Amino acid sequence: MGFPSASETDFGLTARIKNILLTPKSEWQVIRAEPTTVARLYSGYVIPLNAFASVMSFIRFSVVGVPLSTGEVLRASWVNGLFAALLTFGLGLVGLYLVGLVIHMLASAFGGRPDQRQAVKTAAYSLTPAWLGTALSFAPLGSLLQFIAGLYGVYVLYVGLPVMMQAKEEGAGGYASSVVACAMGVGILFGFALRV
Repeated sequence: MGFPSASETDFGLTARIKNILLTPKSEWQVIRAEPTTVARLYSGYVIPLNAFASVMSFIRFSVVGVPLSTGEVLRASWVNGLFAALLTFGLGLVGLYLVGLVIHMLASAFGGRPDQRQAVKTAAYSLTPAWLGTALSFAPLGSLLQFIAGLYGVYVLYVGLPVMMQAKEEGAGGYASSVVACAMGVGILFGFALRV
């Protein structure tokens, strides 16, 4: 079995993004049945969206800049911005897998069935709103819009956990909250790594 052509991949990526954003409840049912491997998920979905988010961050901090309260605009040098974007990209790939591992490890505690592949799929598709939300940083109230996009990602996770991990629906809120808390912990650790 070969890899899909560029046009098939583009259509599949675009359709998946649209469906996970607009109709997550029904899209999770489709995703659950797909035999997608973790490697294929990364190459066809995670890497393109993570790269998009990294490029948006680079443009925001090194090209457009961040306005300060004094009226000045703070810009990182292109070298520093590129280094930070590449580091963020790499940590994003690792972080996603770690979040998938958390989803997998917590499944039994919430009445679900542990499955590493399904857990990584759940983590990847739940991050879609946050990845795309990086483009909102250019809009007025960009930080607020990005925060709302992140909250929508939590909702997508909440809807997906009972389907993907076969967890009890009444425990989905606690499961999603636990995953988000662990993901924030991973993010904080990576934040420290970026500063060192």
